[in-house]
Order: sequence, then structure tokens, then C-alpha cells
Amino acid sequence: MTHDDTFELQGFTPYLLNQAAEATGSRFQSIYKSKYGMLRTEWRVLFHLGCYGDMTAKDVCDRAGLHKTKVSRAVSALAQKRFLERHELPEDRRHERLTLTRAGRRAFEDLVEDAQNFDQQLIEHFSEGEIDTLRLMLKKLAEL
Repeated sequence: MTHDDTFELQGFTPYLLNQAAEATGSRFQSIYKSKYGMLRTEWRVLFHLGCYGDMTAKDVCDRAGLHKTKVSRAVSALAQKRFLERHELPEDRRHERLTLTRAGRRAFEDLVEDAQNFDQQLIEHFSEGEIDTLRLMLKKLAEL
């Protein structure tokens, strides 16, 4: 097997994006994990329900780009923590409507504040123009 000596892994965009996502995601994970014992997928499910309202696990998968097995485990864990309730859909018993409980809503609201503070800390080193450009570029990449 040969390799191209001109390839720079440190300049490869997917690699850089992954490194940035892992670094920032791990730092934020320490907050919600220490406060609520949540894993990353649990946090994502909680935030999708908190931001967008009741939905099915399939809706969360589609919206968040998560695998159904991971979402299923996260839903079970959040239900055990009493952060969400499952309501069987009368028109399709294979699916359940997921709803945040009062405790889930409180956890979401608490973590929204943490997320906003964390985001502020991340962007404080950038100019307003850089922040706008970064967010625009990330959204464009996500849509490719």
C-alpha cells in the first residue's frame, strides 16, 4: 500500500471537524454528565424534545441523524430517570409519543442555560464576523 506524501491529515476538513466536535462535545458532556448522569445521546434526545416538543423516537432519529438503537437506549435511560414519558399512539401501536416530564423540563431548562454559557465561552475568542462565517459554513457542510 502506498501513500501520498502531500496528504496532510491535520489539514483534512473532515478530520478537523471531527477533532473540533470531539473536543467541544466532550467538554460540554462533562457538564450534563456530572449534573444529570446523561450520556451524549440522552442529552440530544432531551434537547430535541425540549426544543421541538413531543415526538416519536423515529422523529428524533430523523431530526438528529441518530441511529434508532442509540435513541431507543437513550429513551429508556431518560424514562428511568423520569425525564420523559412514553404514550402509545392509538393509530400505530408500534410507535410512542415521547413527552418531557416536569423533571425533564427542569433538566432541559437548566442545561439550556449551561449550553448558552458554554457556547459563549467557545465563541468569545472570535469576532462577530468570524462567528457568523463559522456557523454559516458548518450549516452548509451539514447540508451537503
